[in-house]
Amino acid sequence: MNHNCNMGDKEILTDCLSSQKLGTASYNTFAGECANEQLRNEFLSILKDEHCIQSELFTDMSSRGWYPVKQAPGNEVTNVRDKYKSGASA
Repeated sequence: MNHNCNMGDKEILTDCLSSQKLGTASYNTFAGECANEQLRNEFLSILKDEHCIQSELFTDMSSRGWYPVKQAPGNEVTNVRDKYKSGASA
């Protein structure tokens, strides 16, 4: 049986980032639907750690050009920010 795995750094990081996205989505659901406050707080703590890992993976991939991100014009960022600020206070 040949167990040759020829994944490069880009494929490994892409796989790790995909796993982190799935993990954070799961912890978010667990925390949001947990009836026990102590357990909810633990899930929130884990969620924060998982978001940090996800952010590190994204930053690493982005810096290598493996996760290109289109920069939004400043006025679009301001418009979206203002839209959601006004929606939150409504």
